[in-house]
Amino acid sequence: MKRVNVILLLFGILFAGCDLQEIPKDTPNSEQVFSSKRGLEKYANSFYTMLPSASDITHADYLSDYATQNTIPELLRAGKLNARTVDRWDWENLRKINYFLQQNHNSDVTKKVRNNFNGIARFYRAWFYFKKVKKYGKVPWINTPLDLDSEELEAPRDSREMVMDSVLADINYAIAHINTQRESSRTKITKDVALALKSRICLFEGTYRKYHPELNLDNTAESWLQESVDATKNIIKSSAYSVYTGAGVKKSFKEIFTNDQPINTSVLLANVYSEDLGVQHDANWWYTSGTYGKRLSFTRTFINTFLMEDGTPFTNLNNYKTKTFVEEVKNRDARLAQSIRMPNYKMTNSSGEEVLTPPNFSYTYSGYQPIKWIIPDKHYNDRDYNINSIPIFRYAEILLNYAESKAELGSITNADWNKTVGALRRRAGITGGTSTLPSKVDPYLQKTYFPGISDPIILEIRRERGVELALEGFRFDDIRRWKRGELMEMKWLGMYVPSANSYIDLTGNGEPDIYFYTNKKPEDRKDGVQYANIGTDDWSLTSENGGYLIRLPNQNKVWKDKKYLYPINKKDLQKNSNLKQNPGW
Repeated sequence: MKRVNVILLLFGILFAGCDLQEIPKDTPNSEQVFSSKRGLEKYANSFYTMLPSASDITHADYLSDYATQNTIPELLRAGKLNARTVDRWDWENLRKINYFLQQNHNSDVTKKVRNNFNGIARFYRAWFYFKKVKKYGKVPWINTPLDLDSEELEAPRDSREMVMDSVLADINYAIAHINTQRESSRTKITKDVALALKSRICLFEGTYRKYHPELNLDNTAESWLQESVDATKNIIKSSAYSVYTGAGVKKSFKEIFTNDQPINTSVLLANVYSEDLGVQHDANWWYTSGTYGKRLSFTRTFINTFLMEDGTPFTNLNNYKTKTFVEEVKNRDARLAQSIRMPNYKMTNSSGEEVLTPPNFSYTYSGYQPIKWIIPDKHYNDRDYNINSIPIFRYAEILLNYAESKAELGSITNADWNKTVGALRRRAGITGGTSTLPSKVDPYLQKTYFPGISDPIILEIRRERGVELALEGFRFDDIRRWKRGELMEMKWLGMYVPSANSYIDLTGNGEPDIYFYTNKKPEDRKDGVQYANIGTDDWSLTSENGGYLIRLPNQNKVWKDKKYLYPINKKDLQKNSNLKQNPGW
């Protein structure tokens, strides 16, 4: 897949003469790079390839509790993922960063300029190690470029505390020294972006330590949570960002994910794409193909968590369990209509006409077909044609990180709630409970998702993260840090079907759109109606004549606590016997 960052476009061509993959030896090229601001800038721009791509973000939630798909992920299949089948771990980018930091000492460049680019390099090293720790736990801390005979190649893993303290030092250095100014394209690493990464890192580490007592680090959790609060507070106080409401309740949320250019009041960093430059991504294709993507769709269990317009839980309704698709989506949080195909959802066809486009069961198993990243034009469905920008850090995450960190510390106030979760819910058209802290536990949310949590504030913040950040690649990290891996075993339930072998209206116009059959298609088939076989082991109903759609009803997803960390590949262990395998693998 192709992607572009404006920074790479501006500077990449100029850097054609420098090999950024060079070994750490003095060469004419390295002298040219490190002796001028221009050379440092060009080298630092090579780090942008380390940012997550569109697919890294838009595909990431295939590993989550709230999405049905075509197959069970390897991590959840008994015996499928192990030390022989897991990917090798990769340290190439770290070497590139450490080489830059080692070489950037030329006195021909001012200290302020050198420190700025060192800050950018240490931003990327912090992110690199954050991802490693999330995946493997303890890892070797390496801060110099290694040669083939370096002793560090045989080093054991360092403690989580040592590595994460080093990560914190790196990101704090980045915040203190990066002086790149924020600009409208939102494609540069700035102090704000470094603060955002610190916010993400510290919330993860603080809550991971709190909810994973087996680490014996829970007594240090509060310090990490306070670091997250401090980082987010700096971004909020800058007044440079806000909750985008410019397109109104019905469109503002969706526009953040479908605009060609980032909405710079709500986005701190983004990947930008361009048809003219031939750099596009595949969001439409991945979510509207029965063969290319994973046929990813939300579950009914998750859709139930979207609030009503008045701020009350949908699951408070007496008959919520048996509401049909057309019934259940009425008067809900406006983000629901901007996250899935609704009864009135339209796409532009090849003739340029907007036509009703209900959930397509060639693409979805649950009926809750995502549209968050989708440009509503069928032109984009056939290949990697998307040109909408992809937010990497956005202000909504900052607000949620702030609210959760303060709630976990027990210091959140009504004012905090009003400017964070409350602001996001008001943008979604929710009228109740946006200005004062919640005081009542939602029994559905608690029983279904978080039975160990009795604080209604933390419960509601977790609900909000699910709704606001769905399909942006946060969910599995959230499940890991909250120690709720059991959620990964949830059944993949879809929409409620009152009766099998009958026609169902998905648009609310009185005309049938889908016929779910359990044996064979009816002989008097109607034009324009989808016919879906749900009488198989792959796809059926929860009861013989009706109930919820269910994907892979006879296949179990298996969670074990060892899966909070991945195994290290056996070949990597053979290369360095001092590493030792993660527990249980």
